[in-house]
Amino acid sequence: MASTVSFSPFSSSSASSSSAHNLSRARAPKSLPFSFLHLSSKFSTGLPKSLFLNHGFSRSQDSVSRNERRAGFVSATAATEKSIHDFTVKDIDGKDVPLSKFKGKVLLIVNVASRCGLTTSNYTELSHIYEKYKTQGFEILAFPCNQFGGQEPGSNTDIKQFACTRFKAEFPIFDKVDVNGPNTAAVYQFLKSSAGGFLGDIIKWNFEKFLVDKNGKVVERYPPTTSPFQIEKDIQKLLSA
Repeated sequence: MASTVSFSPFSSSSASSSSAHNLSRARAPKSLPFSFLHLSSKFSTGLPKSLFLNHGFSRSQDSVSRNERRAGFVSATAATEKSIHDFTVKDIDGKDVPLSKFKGKVLLIVNVASRCGLTTSNYTELSHIYEKYKTQGFEILAFPCNQFGGQEPGSNTDIKQFACTRFKAEFPIFDKVDVNGPNTAAVYQFLKSSAGGFLGDIIKWNFEKFLVDKNGKVVERYPPTTSPFQIEKDIQKLLSA
């Protein structure tokens, strides 16, 4: 994968009397390298399309309606004036939880599912990282979502029992939400508008991750195939800041 991107259609030898004519016909390249599209150079490169398809990604999910893009643009302006601490969500038991209770803590926010090919590895690593850093001001906020392949079909009670029994998850798990579409939870509207990423404004699949600093601002977004262990160094940096 190329490490640099050049938008110039000319070589150094093409500066001639016809350059003005050529310039008027020049167009931006039809596609950009994968690494250019992500908002951070820390994003893991070299993820082949087959890797996404093997985990059930749908090509049709790459398209976003004009209205959704427009809404994302508008909400991006509002997002700069807010933090994650401005939102209140419901926990897995249906109780209101103001996210302001997490002020001063580093957060990793994840949309989870119980029947995904990524479930076992992500829940296992998330539990390990939480146990390691929870006393240092770190929290994981898990939001179940059934929008990807119907892989979180159970009730909140089922989800809680699955996560806490099978994976001994001790981090907060919240009410099942939509992360895309017209019923997108307000907290996910904020997250997506704060960090568009190479995926655009949509959440692509289960276990996409957002890293939030102590002030409630999104500092990084990771695709579903980025394991929690790969994020550990970024977590350490924010904890020590």
